[in-house]
Amino acid sequence: MSPASVPNAVRFGGPLLQDDPARVYRELRREHGSVVPVVLDGDAPAWLVLGYRELHQITGDPVLFSRDSELWNQWDNIPDDWPLLPMIGRRQPSILYTVGERHRERAGMLVNALEAVDPFELRRYAEKFADELIDGICPRGSADIISEFAMLLPVRVLARLYGFPDDKGPGLVTALNDMIDGRERALAGQVHLFTSMTELVAARQEEPAEDVASRMLADTSGFTAEEICQDLMVMMAAGHQPTADWIGNSLHLMLTDSRFAASLFGGRNSIAEAMNEVLWEDTPTQNVAARWASRDTQLGGRRIRAGDMVLLGLQGANSDPQVRTDASALTGGNGAHFSFGHGEHRCPFPAQEIAEVIARTGIEVVLDRLPDLDLAVPAGRLTRRPSPWLRGLSELPVTFTPTPALGGSPA
Repeated sequence: MSPASVPNAVRFGGPLLQDDPARVYRELRREHGSVVPVVLDGDAPAWLVLGYRELHQITGDPVLFSRDSELWNQWDNIPDDWPLLPMIGRRQPSILYTVGERHRERAGMLVNALEAVDPFELRRYAEKFADELIDGICPRGSADIISEFAMLLPVRVLARLYGFPDDKGPGLVTALNDMIDGRERALAGQVHLFTSMTELVAARQEEPAEDVASRMLADTSGFTAEEICQDLMVMMAAGHQPTADWIGNSLHLMLTDSRFAASLFGGRNSIAEAMNEVLWEDTPTQNVAARWASRDTQLGGRRIRAGDMVLLGLQGANSDPQVRTDASALTGGNGAHFSFGHGEHRCPFPAQEIAEVIARTGIEVVLDRLPDLDLAVPAGRLTRRPSPWLRGLSELPVTFTPTPALGGSPA
């Protein structure tokens, strides 16, 4: 049975999922259980998995639940201009859709290239770019932390690590956001990102440097320039927007929850706790597309057909009441959430560490540089971007005591 033919199949998305996902996941779980029949834009059917145990089963069995999108049994019904195509990815030679031993070799190449990033250099870049961004807003006494800081910091750091000139950052931000929102400019964003990566790889083939792109090109496993291009695109997309939302969601929590008030006035012990709580309760990557069943199987009491698309409901699994029996999951640095995925297709550990350094450094610089930071509007007026995939604030307007830029004058 197709997910779309199940009675009461759910239209995936909408304002409620944007405004109150916790309520949506509770109601979906109550009505449908841990595996929910959903319909995506363009009437494409899929299964949304909300159960922690079921998600663990999927991500732990890459043969049965494959990353190979060619298995999808709906391709004949999908138009060439489908807005979700950049997220689903057909015939893209990237690590996202490579399986088996070749995937493990590519993952090894990525891990080696990222592990070679000097942690002190990474921290220095993050502080430098964060200070430059704050210099541009600190004399004013007010700012939107999302558009003027969080949305700019990760890509500036990642672009420098990968080998881009600093002036390429703003265009990459726009392209990535267009891709992730999955709307009318999604394909144009993908083209811009691909063109930028192609130019970078070509430049590093001619003149290697001390950067991630050069280290990937130097790998001896026999990957083509196009494959490396695709993998750089994946790393940029996966590294930028979720990290920007991690910054925004963490600062939102600290500005609206009295438990973190001390951190806003010089304390730092609660920053890590706020960041970890966000990964459990308000994770930037809410849902991931996708896995495809390689044969008929059963999951959470549902009959899954060969070729069915399965969406990974990371936030739904994080809030699964069968594993979240009390608030202890949020304390002591418990990292058993699904926010970075699980299994051999999870976010590589060095990439997780890079994201954490960028996010934590950014939050520290904000709190160090902007005294008396406070929300400029009632918390109830804050809105989220309209995406069922990534959860981030549309804006986070704040006020603070004006201060001079570090150079003594506004940047």
